[in-house]
Amino acid sequence: MVNSSEKFLIDANTLMTASRFFYAFDLIPSFWETFEDEIKAGNIVLLDMVKAEIDRGQDELKEWVSEREDDFEVCNHIDSEIVPKYAEVMQYIQECGFYNEKGLNEWAKNEVADPWLIAAAAAKGYKLITFEQPAGSLNIRNKSGRVKIPDVAKHFDVEVHNLYHMLRQLKIKI
Repeated sequence: MVNSSEKFLIDANTLMTASRFFYAFDLIPSFWETFEDEIKAGNIVLLDMVKAEIDRGQDELKEWVSEREDDFEVCNHIDSEIVPKYAEVMQYIQECGFYNEKGLNEWAKNEVADPWLIAAAAAKGYKLITFEQPAGSLNIRNKSGRVKIPDVAKHFDVEVHNLYHMLRQLKIKI
């Protein structure tokens, strides 16, 4: 059973991958019907930046999200609790020594939701759902050009899981 206060913050890649590869709307509509029930129950949260990323697509996912816009709990990334946490996230990636300039510059772009997702999850107590995988062993002598959500989220004690973990937690069966 899901803790009534447990909420899942969804990364764009989770919905995009689900709709394009695993749960196509025309093949497995039951997934999307059940997913919609969980949205209406308030268990699934969408960051406004993730919604904007989905809105840039010209596909069925954009249409599906737009049709349910009023049902989603949308978390505004400029929330007063989230902005200071975002600053902490960005400071961490700059000072931890694991990332090169390319990685730092990528995450500093205004349209990149990843640091905001971590900040929102840390500030609001959400569990972060993504298909992104950790980079592996990070090393200050061999700096990475790719900052990964699970690696940074770990520093902020944010739980990161994949879609299947969330489905099990919500007892979703298709």
